[in-house]
Amino acid sequence: MACASFAKLNAASSQWIGQQSFTQRSGSSASTRFATRRVSLPIRASSYTDELVKTAKTVASPGRGILAIDESNATCGKRLSSIGLDNTEANRQAYRQLLLTTPGLGEHISGAILFEETLYQSTTDGKKFVDCLREENIMPGIKVDKGLVPLPGSNNESWCQGLDGLASRSAEYYKQGARFAKWRTVVSIPCGPSALAVKEAAWGLARYAAISQDNGLVPIVEPEILLDGDHPIERTLEVAEKVWSEVFFYLAENNVIFEGILLKPSMVTPGAEHKEKASPETIAKFTLTMLKRRVPPAVPGIMFLSGGQSEVEATLNLNAMNQAPNPWHVSFSYARALQNTVLKTWQGRPENVEAAQKALLVRAKANSLAQLGKYSGEGESEEAKKGMFVKGYTY
Repeated sequence: MACASFAKLNAASSQWIGQQSFTQRSGSSASTRFATRRVSLPIRASSYTDELVKTAKTVASPGRGILAIDESNATCGKRLSSIGLDNTEANRQAYRQLLLTTPGLGEHISGAILFEETLYQSTTDGKKFVDCLREENIMPGIKVDKGLVPLPGSNNESWCQGLDGLASRSAEYYKQGARFAKWRTVVSIPCGPSALAVKEAAWGLARYAAISQDNGLVPIVEPEILLDGDHPIERTLEVAEKVWSEVFFYLAENNVIFEGILLKPSMVTPGAEHKEKASPETIAKFTLTMLKRRVPPAVPGIMFLSGGQSEVEATLNLNAMNQAPNPWHVSFSYARALQNTVLKTWQGRPENVEAAQKALLVRAKANSLAQLGKYSGEGESEEAKKGMFVKGYTY
């Protein structure tokens, strides 16, 4: 969405990071706060705690990451139309079957995020997709948010809906075989971001995380800081630190078990329209700086989103972040950066399925090596080097 100019924004409705005080939690003096505040020490106990920790560790296992195929039917339709296919359930099923039945995929992939339709689908032979994943030791996951809508009172920003009915839906997803969940909200740097938008994103993620854990699902926490903009990498770092500080504040307020969550952050990069591109080493330095300042070591895994980077860029940047030991498993949760070449290889033709599956294994293995810090980038195709940034991209 286009942003209004800062001059047109009512200063009373929002505050800008780096320009005014960000939060209003400190409205009273320290002495007053300590005199009136009662300290509570809630103990969170859940029948799923051990399972949540085990699931998170399984997804965050060495040399493996997440295949994200949770695009909405509308977005999946856009992908299919790019190769001349109609957006029908049969075509969506055929494509997802290609991905989820790739032999040997579990060697490099530990989890697969599914759209609701896919969670309940089967192969053309009648085998549930969930069972195909289990046979490869891949954890099935599920997208649970209901998408972005305009946030009233903000600077043309968004908030993520889907909390209504989430508990009952999560319970049903667990019965169907899902063991982790994903909720994506976004923060736009060109739009401020406003304190209101950041707080709404953080609170929504925290409530979703608590509800997911209560129903046996490991929550992937994803406040995506969009690539849109011409800002330098330093500005992205500033915003990312503020966003993640808010997120962890509200995760703690909601008694979320840190050992039973996974994070899906954006890498800290310059805006897509910035005049200078950053090297993988620079991106790794800024991203790891942000994570070390904001993410407790109790969190098992950091599963980066690609956010419109080319397949090769996303892999090179991940590799650069794994050149030294980290407090957490640093890996990937890629959609376009794993699927782009696959889709173009398939072209909707049955005779191309095997070649497309081999293309998926190539990308999955490359990112597996990057997770281990052993990716070289040699022999990559020109197609894999093409950027995939789309301004205002939606799922």
